[in-house]
Amino acid sequence: MPALVCTAKTCIYNKNELCSKGDIKVEGNTARTKDETCCSSFQERAGESMSNSCADGSGCTNISVSCSACECKYNEEMQCHAGSIDISGSKACCCEDTCCSTFSCH
Repeated sequence: MPALVCTAKTCIYNKNELCSKGDIKVEGNTARTKDETCCSSFQERAGESMSNSCADGSGCTNISVSCSACECKYNEEMQCHAGSIDISGSKACCCEDTCCSTFSCH
């Protein structure tokens, strides 16, 4: 499972730039650039609310990343196999405002 850093601080799962969801999905079936990808697991935070799937209440360092960006060199059988990934979207309001900054076309 990749180590994940996420700058989408407006996401309900973001805890100190880590993801507390436990797993995410990166979309981008026809993506040829990182900007054509997104984290479809993104959910905008309302106020101070937060959702957490990690046992200790913090963000998860390594999580499962399913990925439909078929052209990414890290995609193996719809799973991300990069050592680490970055999800960008510091001012995201919806999943389309995020992207996988680690995406790299074959």
